[in-house]
Amino acid sequence: MDLMPLVLVAPIFLWGAWSDLRRMRIPNAVSIIAVAVFVATAVVAPPEDLGLRVAAAAAVFALGFVTYLFGLFGGGDVKMLSALVLFVPVPTLALFAYVFSAAMLAGMAAILLLRRLPAAQRLGWKSISGSTGFPMGLSIAMAGLAHPAAATLLGV
Repeated sequence: MDLMPLVLVAPIFLWGAWSDLRRMRIPNAVSIIAVAVFVATAVVAPPEDLGLRVAAAAAVFALGFVTYLFGLFGGGDVKMLSALVLFVPVPTLALFAYVFSAAMLAGMAAILLLRRLPAAQRLGWKSISGSTGFPMGLSIAMAGLAHPAAATLLGV
């Protein structure tokens, strides 16, 4: 199974995380470019895997849309996570769910810690200086970065 496209798209998701940390907004371009990279790299994915990846991403988008309606996720978070799921090989989707859960916990812990540090407050980043909301882009990017390593280490 080829995880290289996920590694190639990592800088795009890091850009989304950076933007989310600074402004609590993920540019639409992050998701659009990620989907374009997916289309360009789809030739390395097993053909039977492509339809299931698109279905998984659509399911994440639909569930994310519901969470957006309830104010639990931002629109950029939903789009970025859906785009990321396109890059996750179907046999590793369950592992990705665990990795993403761990990344959410790590991201929340990091933000809560940074919000207590005066030096971090001086950065003026909206995610740190504001006491509401959580920059989910950070956890999404962390999951995208950690998933290839976890899949490789576990031999999945």
